[in-house]
Amino acid sequence: MTLEICVKAATGAPEILGDCPFCHRVLITLEEKKIPYKLHLVNLSNKPQWFLDISPEGKVPVVKFDDKWVPDSDVIVGILEEKFPEPSLITPPEFASVGSKIFPTFFKFVKSKDSNDGSEQALLEELKALNEHLEKNGGPFIAGEKITAVDLSLVPKLYHLKIALGHFKKWSVPESLTHVHNYIKATFGRESFEKTKAAEQYVIAGWELKVNA
Repeated sequence: MTLEICVKAATGAPEILGDCPFCHRVLITLEEKKIPYKLHLVNLSNKPQWFLDISPEGKVPVVKFDDKWVPDSDVIVGILEEKFPEPSLITPPEFASVGSKIFPTFFKFVKSKDSNDGSEQALLEELKALNEHLEKNGGPFIAGEKITAVDLSLVPKLYHLKIALGHFKKWSVPESLTHVHNYIKATFGRESFEKTKAAEQYVIAGWELKVNA
């Protein structure tokens, strides 16, 4: 069975995979579980009617399960785990929220026009907390030796963080956070990630609109 999935097309290049971290999360999950899928690229700045018919709110990703289109990456990943339990990507509950504040703090920092507003410090605190967690739990992944759903949610966001902050702020994760760097290396190097990531130029193009808004 091949699943159908609608994802964001690249900004300015509607034939190429775009930069949505929530779409990326679902695609990595499909790859890790070796589930065949068919991609539908959607130009979000000019949404076609067929897409609005299946996703009235105009949001991606949406996946078709049993003739019903389902939105929201959290819901989609839950259904994938239920329908395709092997290999299991279930995160132990005590690790489920690790790294969950990194994306909102990054978002605030990348949009910030005031270097004294504390947004950089807030992001650093979250990255330090991740570093400490990885050090304590031995890594290379959040729940230990095995990659789980919490990693597949966080990793696309770290990819955006790395590219957007490097481009717009000339900022990078401090070298002192060695466990975070090892984590990035271990996750970005996986075939599932490589195969489903948006090209850097399209990540930058996607953030250009938000940073300059």
